[in-house]
Amino acid sequence: MKNLLQLLLITLVFTFCSKKSTEPDPKPVNKWPFDPPSSVPLDAFEMNRKIWRGFNMGNALEAPEEGEWGIVVEDEYLETIADAGFTSLRLPVTWPAHCETEPPYTIDKEFFARVDHIVQEALKNNLVVLLNNHHFDQLNDDPVTNGIWLEKLWEQISEHYKDYPDELYFEILNEPHGKFTALIWNELLAKVLTMIRKTNPYRMVVIGPVSWNSPDYLPTLELPENDRGIIATFHFYNPFQFTHQGASWAGDDANDWLGTQWIGSIAEREDITRVMDKAVEWSKLTNRPLYLGEFGAYSTADDNSRYRWTDFVARSAEKRDISWTYWEFGAGFGAYDREKGEWRDYLLFALMPK
Repeated sequence: MKNLLQLLLITLVFTFCSKKSTEPDPKPVNKWPFDPPSSVPLDAFEMNRKIWRGFNMGNALEAPEEGEWGIVVEDEYLETIADAGFTSLRLPVTWPAHCETEPPYTIDKEFFARVDHIVQEALKNNLVVLLNNHHFDQLNDDPVTNGIWLEKLWEQISEHYKDYPDELYFEILNEPHGKFTALIWNELLAKVLTMIRKTNPYRMVVIGPVSWNSPDYLPTLELPENDRGIIATFHFYNPFQFTHQGASWAGDDANDWLGTQWIGSIAEREDITRVMDKAVEWSKLTNRPLYLGEFGAYSTADDNSRYRWTDFVARSAEKRDISWTYWEFGAGFGAYDREKGEWRDYLLFALMPK
């Protein structure tokens, strides 16, 4: 009897395991909520209009380590930006701080995963994401020797994000300066762009000129004529003595500028519109859309001046079909007070008038 029970038990176990092993595995759940990238060329002007009004998430992933400069990107920040009506997020990332410093310059997997999370959360909130390469000091100091470093970084980045939707844009390099000449920059950007196009043939790529993305240097940009998936960018902080008064990184004279106001006089407004109009002339000549990647006035300026300047720059850009992302969300230039968990109303109204 005992042997019979043992035999019956073995038979039942074998039958159960056999049945289980022959059943098909459950259908995998696709958790990716986004559309695949386009398989046909896109209209760069239309894609530029999708940026429209947005924010830079400054001082976060551009720091050597996230949090060192006071900001860790919270998911709720992205919801807050979207809920206020903004449509884009520029994400400054200092990739060279998170990769090997010698060939093949492999990017840290955990850091990649962190960037992935922020990008995905922004996309879930219907924000266009502009992913850039920020604070590449080694490259600015020696663009000839370290150009291959930039190429290898974008080889990895473009491969990693090749299946992301069209609403993720790449920006090759923030504010090339230092030993960059226009000639060196034009040669390097062409190489990097060729690298990106191998895996992302129709993704929007943002490119700005030398001299810290100065609008005066837009005419020095030589962009591949046959690549129309490019959005040209420039940055604007004029007058610098106003926008950077009291900023510790702006030079020894920055404290002498404290108290500088911007009242919106005819001359002050003309100084801004003159630059904008010159940029638009270049845009029409080259048939390239324009994107104002950074503008902002530091918190040491008085609130009324900050409101007037921010409002005038933003409206001036919009009148000329120039999309923009304000510098920045929640630090020294910030429109959002992270400690109080609320917008600075006067800056929010300057950026998003009701």
